[in-house]
Amino acid sequence: MKLKKIIKRYCPKCKTHTEQKISLGKTGTKRGALKHGSLERAKKRGLGVGFGNKGKWGSKPAISKFKRTGAKTSKKTNIKYTCLVCKKSSIQRKGIRTKKIEME
Repeated sequence: MKLKKIIKRYCPKCKTHTEQKISLGKTGTKRGALKHGSLERAKKRGLGVGFGNKGKWGSKPAISKFKRTGAKTSKKTNIKYTCLVCKKSSIQRKGIRTKKIEME
């Protein structure tokens, strides 16, 4: 998807239409390895060891290749608009699902 580097749109801070620079928003931080409900934490607690039925941690049927890789081929990207007058930035509300975003 091709986008212009500078676009004219409404700035909520200036309360007028101003020229705004476009850049890609950063992705969020990843969840920690020892958070509640993580497999690593459960293994450290000693779940899934010993005799008898392991329940959730027991043997499971093989996962199909389609399920393993994930059905979606692209991620949603957030476009960040920075006002050139007041330097205040705002992120677009809805992410667009595209493989690549090119700035012209």
